[in-house]
This record gives sequence, C-alpha cells and structure tokens, in this order.
Amino acid sequence: MSKKSLGLNAFLNGLRSVLNLLFPLVTFPYISRVLSVSGIGIYNFSNTYIGYFILIAGLGIATYAVREGAKYRDNKEQIEEFSSEVFSINILATVIAYILLLLSLVIFKNLNNYVACILIFSIQILFTTLGTEWIYTIYEDYTYITIRSIIFKILSIILLFIFVKRPSDYLIYAAITVLASVGSNFLNFVHARSFIHIRLTLNTRWEYHLKPILTIFASSVAVTIYVYSDNTILGLMKNDYAVGIYSTSVKIYQIAQSLLSAVLTVTIPRLAMLWGQRRRREYNDVLTRVINTLGVLVLPASVGLLMLSREVVLIIAGQKFLPSVNSLRIITWAIIFSIFSWIFSDCVLIPAKRENKVLRNTLVTAVINIILNFVLIPTMSYDGTSLSTVLAELSVMIMNGYSCRDIIKPIIFKKETLKNLLESIIGCIGIVGVCLLCQWSWNSMIMVTIFSVNSSILIYGAILVLLKNKIAISMLKNAINIIKNKI
Repeated sequence: MSKKSLGLNAFLNGLRSVLNLLFPLVTFPYISRVLSVSGIGIYNFSNTYIGYFILIAGLGIATYAVREGAKYRDNKEQIEEFSSEVFSINILATVIAYILLLLSLVIFKNLNNYVACILIFSIQILFTTLGTEWIYTIYEDYTYITIRSIIFKILSIILLFIFVKRPSDYLIYAAITVLASVGSNFLNFVHARSFIHIRLTLNTRWEYHLKPILTIFASSVAVTIYVYSDNTILGLMKNDYAVGIYSTSVKIYQIAQSLLSAVLTVTIPRLAMLWGQRRRREYNDVLTRVINTLGVLVLPASVGLLMLSREVVLIIAGQKFLPSVNSLRIITWAIIFSIFSWIFSDCVLIPAKRENKVLRNTLVTAVINIILNFVLIPTMSYDGTSLSTVLAELSVMIMNGYSCRDIIKPIIFKKETLKNLLESIIGCIGIVGVCLLCQWSWNSMIMVTIFSVNSSILIYGAILVLLKNKIAISMLKNAINIIKNKI
C-alpha cells in the first residue's frame, strides 16, 4: 500500500473537523430566529439524549480498531478477518443501544414530548456504526470521507433554508442535522469495500477483543462525564445565562482544538502500525516529528487566540456574549495541555496497550474536574469552570506523560525537541508584540483582527526561519514548491 502524505491527511481531517463544528455555528443564528424556544429546547435535549446511546453503540471500538487494525492493513486476509470481527461486535453493541433506548422511552413517561425528535436523532446510532470511519483511518485515506462530508454539509444548509420556515419545524431541523452528520455514512460503508470486504460473523474472538474495547469504552464514558459535568454543575449552581456564556467560550476553544488535533489524529494509525510491527526507530522518528510540529503550531495558535479573544468573541457570537472573553482567555491554555495529553494517550499509551493507564488517569481527572467545579464556580462562575478545565487538562497531561515516561523521555528531552520548544516560545513573544501594536493602531475590530493574524503569521514564521527551525523551514519549502507547481 502506498504511503499517504501526513500533511495532506492533516489538512483534510482538519477541514472535516472544522466543518463539523462550523455547521451548528452557521445555522444557529438562523434557527434561533425561526424556531420557538421550546422547539430549540426539545431539539437540544433530544440530541444530547441520543449522544449517550451513540456512546454505547460505539463502545470504544473505533480507537481499538485503529490500534489493532493498523498492524494488519498490509495483510488482506488478516485485516478482513479482524475488521469483520470488530464490525460484528459493533453491530451487537448497536442493537443493545437501540433496545436500551426503546426501553427508556417506554419507562420514562416524561420523555413523551421528545419521542418523535429522539427517534429521528436515533438514526445516527445505526449510521455511525455503518460509517466504519475507522477503516479509512487505518488506511490513512481521508479524501473520500472529507469530500462526502463537505457535500452533505452544503446540501444540509440548503435544505435548512428551504424547509425550516416556522417555529414548529424543529423536527425537520433534526432530520437535516442527522443528514449533515451521518448522511454520507452509508456511502462510506459501500466505498469501504474497495479496501476490504466486511461481513457479519459469529466466529469472533470475544475474550481477545472485549477487554481492551471495554477499557477504552470506560475511558470514553469518563471523558463524557467530566466534559458534560462542567455545564451541568454550572447550570445547577448558577443559571442558564452562565451556561450560555461558558458554552460560547467552549465552542471557540473546541474549534481551535479540533483544527490543531487534526495533525495528531492522522498520525495515530501510522504510529500504531509501527509500534505493532516493532519498528521502534521509525516510531520514535514519527513521534518526534509529531511533537515538534505540534509544538510549532499549538503554542502560537493558543497565544494568538489569547491576544484576540475579544475580537473572536465579537465576530463569532456578537456583543451580548462579551462576558465570555475572560472565560475564553482562561480556557485557551487548556488547548496546549489537551493536545499534548492526547499525544501521550492516543499516540503512545494506547498503541503500547496501556489503555488501563489511560482509564485510570481519565477517571482521576474526572474527579479532579468535578471537585474543582464545586470549589471555583461559587466565586468565579463561568470563569471558574474554565479554570477547572485548564487544571484538569494539565493534570491528565502530567499523568499520561508519567505513564509513558519510559517511551517519551528520550524524545521529550532530546536536544532537537527542547530547541524547537525554545524557538516557538521566542516566536510567540513576537506574536504578543504584533497583536499589541495592532490593537494600539486601529479602533476597528475587523482591521485589528486581519492585521494581527497576518502580521503574527509573518513575524512568527520569520523568527523561526531566522532561528533555523527545521519544522518551519520544511513548511516554507513545501509552500514554495506548491506555488511553483501552480505557476
């Protein structure tokens, strides 16, 4: 199999991640004006409710499938046997999720007002399983699913403006949301046959697969608990206004985080394959490149967002959400910690079959986050929730790093890595200076944003090139080659 470009894959995966986050941001201003408050409430509750059953159906299989499947991808017989077994487990989990969903609708009578919307959203459970995106991840092929995703997102936006016209159209909006998120998944399932032939099988090695799958699933549940606990505790201890302000800063934080993590996501199958095939030197080389590349990208992105928090909030959310600026400035630091925590967990611990360490660290982090919320929210409100997220992400980064210290120590303390970090910090000082200068020079929010972003990229890149940073020079050469080819 030909080796895929990690750079191209990172771009495509980043584009898809950003589109998934931008779809609700683009549609919400229209929807909030068309639908009734109760309609939006039913929509949001039903969507959140189904999320738990999607989690049950997923069962941590995607992460496990990428780790194990990457080892077999060059052996057609082995990868087909493995994929069929994993897919069969996924289908069984999906059936169980539907049974539990139907039972909950029968048992809990207070869900009667939500039944129709919940059933529409429940289509996502089956189609998420059929999407088998882990196959595309194993083969490092993001082109097909990215193009399909873009087409369905655009189609969904067109349908939204055509069919959602009245306050009672929230069910139509729910159906369009399903189309946008999983509409292309059946086509993904059909196209996956160009890689391998998947079939349902009863001849599955249950004992071999279930223990690691359930461990990864438990980690996913723990993450879900501590992610949702922020809004839940804030809503209980304060009010809906506080939740709305915090949610705005979180949405912006998630967009930046998703774009940066795209570089990381596409390297996971490559690292899993190299580790599984015991190619340690190549594994260390790729991991070093990932850490250094993210070091060059994550620090300036976080500093830039920190400096332009006010402008970003005004552009994305508007004047009434200005109180979220400070919350965004605090939670921006979590980007750095979460990205490197993810490196240690998904790129090191899971390929090394230490998912039990990931579970332990995630559970401890969930407890830390919940305790911090109860301590900080009474005095700091939504800013306290942001600070608890930062401290929780810092904690899990330290714990994950410690759990794989024997693997990452030679990489983290390598002269090249430390030099790369120092050069990035020096470049970030340049970004701070440029942003302050732009804010002093213009009163216009748009002008400040445009000049700050462009000037920051130029000054940061120039500083790294002058310091002879290998990652920056490599990026510059690639950009020059692309321009030459276009000309």
